[in-house]
Amino acid sequence: MEIVLILITCIATIVGAISGIGGGVIIKPVMDALVDYPVATISFLSGNTVLAMTAVSLYRSRKDPIKVDAVVGFPLAMGGAVGGVLGKIVFSWIKLSTGNDALIGMVQNIVMVVLTATVFVYILRKQRIRTLHIEQKAAASFFGLILGLFSSFLGIGGGPINIMFLSYFFSMDSKHAALNSLYIIFFSQVANLITNLLQGSIPDFNGYLLLAMMSSGILGAMAGRSLSKKLDNNHVDRLFMMVMVIIVLLSAFNVAKFARM
Repeated sequence: MEIVLILITCIATIVGAISGIGGGVIIKPVMDALVDYPVATISFLSGNTVLAMTAVSLYRSRKDPIKVDAVVGFPLAMGGAVGGVLGKIVFSWIKLSTGNDALIGMVQNIVMVVLTATVFVYILRKQRIRTLHIEQKAAASFFGLILGLFSSFLGIGGGPINIMFLSYFFSMDSKHAALNSLYIIFFSQVANLITNLLQGSIPDFNGYLLLAMMSSGILGAMAGRSLSKKLDNNHVDRLFMMVMVIIVLLSAFNVAKFARM
């Protein structure tokens, strides 16, 4: 099963690097479906794999013509970092309050279905939607906080909601939204990891599996960045839509799985 997870990680991070969803949004529901690890362990493995993947993607994008937005990019990322801490706190509070791993997993997957379906409808209709072009740094920080909170709580490191927010509120095209999304994800996951360390809440995990998943994620990031240069915005949009269908189906399956536990 570990080999399957490593292969899925590579594929997910290739897609994540191209589309800006980070990869964890695929890795997390696949792990929920295939293995019986505790929810906290799955979130930790997924989140840190995505952290490695985004670090490499951002490093390799330094010389690309597409850049992180000079006005709102940093405030979005700082908001994402604060949101990453809040998301971890919310996750820990719910876990301590309920003590029910299956309930947490079910809630995470229900939220994933709702958010991903909303983004799917938005992408279908975005040509007819008049977008905003927010440049206020305070507003950017607030939206970054919301995105960081969701990604940290869900244990996905990012996701389709990033792309929708960046497209609608900041009028970014698919490729610019993808890069700025990875920037937010990176800071959110760094903050999440630091919070785990400070709280002493690192879950039990297989160290060899984590290293293998992170290595696979790095390879996926490198391949994804290379492929991204060959694709236009329409190709990225089509890939994004296909991934969202897969996420909704996987998350719906996981809701049913956790409900039976």
